Amino acid sequence: MIASQHLPFQWPPPVSSKPCLTGYSTSEKHCPAVWIYCRTLAALLNGSSAAPLDLATLLIVFDHESPTVLTSFSSGLLYCRFYSPVRVNATIMKDTQLQSLEKELQGSDEDLTIFGDSELAESFDADILATMGYKQELERRYSSLQIFSIAFSIMGLLPSIAATLPLSLPAGPVGMVWGWFIACGFIFVVGLAIADLASSLPTSGGLYWWTHYFAPEKFRRPLSFLVGYSNAIGLIGGTCSVDYGFALMLLSIPSIVSDGKWTASAPVVYGVFAGCVIAHAIVATFASKYMNKIQMAVIVGNVTMAIATIIALPVGKSRSAKGLNSASYVFTHQENHTAWPAGWAFMLAWLSPIWTIGGIDSCVHMSEEAKNASKAVPRGILGSISGCWLLGFITVCVIALSMDPNVEALIRSPLGQPMAQIYYDALGKSGAVGFMVFMACLQYCMGLSLLIAASRQSWAFSRDGGLPFSSFFRVLGTRIHYRSQPIRTVWGCAFSAMILGLICLVNTTAAKALFSLGPSGNAVAWAIPIFSRIVWGKHKFKPGSFYTGELYSRPIAIVALLYLIFEISLCMFPLRGPSPTPKLMNYTVAVNGTVWGSCLLYYFLSARKWFTGPKTTWNKEAHHPQE
Repeated sequence: MIASQHLPFQWPPPVSSKPCLTGYSTSEKHCPAVWIYCRTLAALLNGSSAAPLDLATLLIVFDHESPTVLTSFSSGLLYCRFYSPVRVNATIMKDTQLQSLEKELQGSDEDLTIFGDSELAESFDADILATMGYKQELERRYSSLQIFSIAFSIMGLLPSIAATLPLSLPAGPVGMVWGWFIACGFIFVVGLAIADLASSLPTSGGLYWWTHYFAPEKFRRPLSFLVGYSNAIGLIGGTCSVDYGFALMLLSIPSIVSDGKWTASAPVVYGVFAGCVIAHAIVATFASKYMNKIQMAVIVGNVTMAIATIIALPVGKSRSAKGLNSASYVFTHQENHTAWPAGWAFMLAWLSPIWTIGGIDSCVHMSEEAKNASKAVPRGILGSISGCWLLGFITVCVIALSMDPNVEALIRSPLGQPMAQIYYDALGKSGAVGFMVFMACLQYCMGLSLLIAASRQSWAFSRDGGLPFSSFFRVLGTRIHYRSQPIRTVWGCAFSAMILGLICLVNTTAAKALFSLGPSGNAVAWAIPIFSRIVWGKHKFKPGSFYTGELYSRPIAIVALLYLIFEISLCMFPLRGPSPTPKLMNYTVAVNGTVWGSCLLYYFLSARKWFTGPKTTWNKEAHHPQE
């Protein structure tokens, strides 16, 4: 709400005042509205008698009864809502109501223009982006639900659980069930901290942009440079792990059909992986305009598969000779199939939910393609985490209830996938093949969504000159099939993923490092802007449309930061135990350490001479949009 001392007119308004000149609060919602652009009052709020001003805009929804002031900006952008007294389920007034309103206002001295909701949202998003120094280049076609669908499809609940079962199974059912629940709670706290930032500063650059904004002059350039590269390796590493998981799932199908007599060699797995990455790049290039609709279909597919598994596994296993496990086995039975102490084996089981819900910043990278981004992005982040937390907990409980209690046999399944073995034991060959086919399709869609998010982050970073050959990668497509799409970064990310995926040719243990590359890279990229806001940005942070509140926002950020530090350490540990051999080591520390070290070396030897941080692409003065 706007404080009365900041308004250049009487507050609250006298009864005789025109509602288009003032406003007062209301809690009414779900009423039709009309958006009005008042240039004269905008100039007044800027302390100028001349009108209009370039940045001076006043966006309000007019009504005689109940105006609501939502947000104000010192740039002259005042965002108000006046709800209609006519209570109907609609978002804008009918044409007849608009015409009637126009007639009412014709006698007014104000210079008024009426907008529809969609026009206002697009203008409002573009204005916020302009105050951050960027012109609108990408097309905004994603609604709040579609932004949520991107994150949810990247998380790909059931396929992700299936792909990461080898990480949680060594701790037994307790690691699977309670490891999932506890880790998801901490991840939700991280989501809250990121949602605060995403609503305040909605840009595709996101993490490195926030770091540069909050950090002091001495540190802002090297830190934002490091965050940009760490985020890139996190997203590209995530693409690798998802597509590697897809290759394993797809190749488990012929293993099931042959009753485990055939298993794929490492070169075959890599070939399927590389083919999947190339297929993603082709789809992202030529079907980009349909991606929002594809994401919606993926949501339906993920939820349907999870529900089908929750129903089918217990029914099928209850009819088998072994039957279902007991509730005490599901919730209290702990095992340790590692050389670590049992407590640390339980912690390593957290890697499953950490990897599954590792794409929350994908919503951030879609900010410049989202409608009403300051609301849509936080909703996408928190909605996707909450959905995976709840539905995932139910799913892992059902898996623990239905699986073979011989955990070691599951880990060493001849089918190459513990989840495939669980389906096989409960549903037989035909049922297992059917579920694995659909799961592989969903896993494929996960990789597609992740590649798109990675390409947007890389495009934003190249726009600010952070990547090698940035002038090449920042160019958007111009042909009709991919107009205004970052096609060059799509293929750049795809090529990088194929190079990074070569690690799977070493051995199976080395390939598991792909599942830690993404989370560890993203954790660093998330932690640094949160740290920058806590330590240096206390007075610079201005809340957006979503805000956890003055009382809770800072403690939430502190808890999120401490957890992320722990997560980074967790991702570096060898999975089997201490003192690993070269074949059993966790290559995450080598790959990510090389990336982080090379990034900083590159910065201090070269990039510090030319990398200046986010660059303005708009001829307006850039500043925090919420100031």
